[in-house]
Amino acid sequence: MATAAAEALGLLWGWLWSESFWLPQNVSWADLEGPADGYGYPRAQHVLSVFPLAAGIFSVRMLFERFIAKPCALRVGIKDSFLYQVESNDTLEKVFSSVTKYPDEKRLKGLSKQLDWDVRKIQCWFRHRRNQDKPPTLTKFCESMWRFTFYLCIFCYGLRFLWSMPWFWDTRQCWYNYPYQPLSRELYYYYLTQLAFYWSLMFSQFIDVKRKDFLMMFIHHLAGIVLITFSYINNMVRVGALIFCLHDSSDSLLEAAKLANYARHERLCNTLFVIFGAAFIVTRLGIFPLWILNTTLFESWEIIGPYPSWWLFNGLLLILQVLHVIWSYLIVRTALKALIRGKVTYPGGSRPRLSGQFHPLHVSKDDRSDVESSSEEDERTHTNSLSGSSSSNGANCMNGRTGGSHLTEEQGDL
Repeated sequence: MATAAAEALGLLWGWLWSESFWLPQNVSWADLEGPADGYGYPRAQHVLSVFPLAAGIFSVRMLFERFIAKPCALRVGIKDSFLYQVESNDTLEKVFSSVTKYPDEKRLKGLSKQLDWDVRKIQCWFRHRRNQDKPPTLTKFCESMWRFTFYLCIFCYGLRFLWSMPWFWDTRQCWYNYPYQPLSRELYYYYLTQLAFYWSLMFSQFIDVKRKDFLMMFIHHLAGIVLITFSYINNMVRVGALIFCLHDSSDSLLEAAKLANYARHERLCNTLFVIFGAAFIVTRLGIFPLWILNTTLFESWEIIGPYPSWWLFNGLLLILQVLHVIWSYLIVRTALKALIRGKVTYPGGSRPRLSGQFHPLHVSKDDRSDVESSSEEDERTHTNSLSGSSSSNGANCMNGRTGGSHLTEEQGDL
């Protein structure tokens, strides 16, 4: 029985590393075992080193958020606020957990009679209970500052060494003499650091701020890990490095816009979001298909021809492009909804110019999973007594919150 199991594992291992699947015709794994300049050819065992590296990146992140990001957040005025706890009530908690987080008018009146509470008090309880599940602004600021720092640093590093590479300017050179293309030191560290960072994101997203695009981001991280690992083992690292650099160019701008939003610098947030949106659409919907997909689909077909793993590689890139289209749509929708619905600030009642007033991250926080209600907003509202002792306080809880907030907070987000 043990022999049969060993034979089955041997067959599985042989199928998994089949040369006919992974490599072009007339190329074997033995051909890539020989000496080469630099760091040699990519090997599957190199990928194992990313796990301790991912753990190291996660540890650096924890230290960065604690000793650098948090002091910066406090310095720009973001408070290390105490999480407000709502008044304990088993009946309301059961409705909140099992029925709905946004009770309608009929249910509110029924709960009011059952508990002998004022309707405004129940509305305020549900709103505070929803806010209680949201992370404080300080946590979100620290998380975004870490991502901003990493994306910016890795983009600068990648662009610096890619600038001098001939295949940065002529993508056909990604395929000349393929797969006999040895790794340089810069490319080796660049690739494995990117893969380690994706693994750290894959695990940390379960403890990070929960957003409504969690599933989409999970698919994105998973596809990214599979694509990076696959392209490394298959020695498609040249075109892979171009993909990294292209994506990192706009990612830091989104994190910078979120930082400005959390710090309540509205004009800066507006500017950064507009720049990010433009950069995202240009790089994802313009440069990516014309530069990357063109070379992986057509230039590679012409130079090396298709083979089984070639189809898988391009299939994964096309999945990535579909996600680009979805996110671009959501970015445009966010901006259009803010303009069409008039969600702009009109100080003094005058209609402003578009510049400096459109606030997609702040006024349209219902349309973006990255920008939930801030803890500072919650602090202002939780000072209103849950006892409903003042009708003005109760009105403040209702005004623009209970009617619209439940519709806006549940919308699909970017």
